Amino acid sequence: MTGELERVIGRPVPRETLEKLERYADLLRVESQRQNLISASSANQLWNRHILDSAQLVRFEPFGGATWVDIGSGAGLPGVVVAALVEGPVTLVEPRRLRAEFLGHVVSELGLNAEVVPSKAQQVQRRFDMITGRAVAKMDEFLRLSAHLSTGNTVWALPKGRGAHSELSEALRKWQGVFHVEQSVTDDDSYIVVGTGVRAKAR
Repeated sequence: MTGELERVIGRPVPRETLEKLERYADLLRVESQRQNLISASSANQLWNRHILDSAQLVRFEPFGGATWVDIGSGAGLPGVVVAALVEGPVTLVEPRRLRAEFLGHVVSELGLNAEVVPSKAQQVQRRFDMITGRAVAKMDEFLRLSAHLSTGNTVWALPKGRGAHSELSEALRKWQGVFHVEQSVTDDDSYIVVGTGVRAKAR
């Protein structure tokens, strides 16, 4: 597993970090029996489908110690995985109470440099170097929900499925910035939309 993880993020992974991710996977499996965090069909592919898929976002971090926000963190994907791998603080924004409580337990259990904010993204009033979110909303809507959390230099790394290019085209009707679409290194049918300088177009 260490080799796969290092290949995906492009740098060495300490044993302690791998142990944290393995512990997180255990916590996620247990909690998924209590609330609907991941589908039953993907539970057997937890490492490849969720952990590695989330970990690859670290490649887009602009500098060490960058601040991250994960919108609609849910089960902690990708935010918990990112927090285990990066130096800077990670903010997990999750409005649903049970999920936020689970995230708080995970952060405490793993000793992560992360904070859980149990509210909607629109209510958060801070700015971050990295913005991400997985399976939250179509790109246009996601940008609308979270643009106030960005600066001119913020990097957006948004995991998307096979509709990534069409979502980006639709978003570009209302948004501008420098965007490119990266192939996922864990799934041939998935992509990551990476953007900088994102802002709404003048109406």
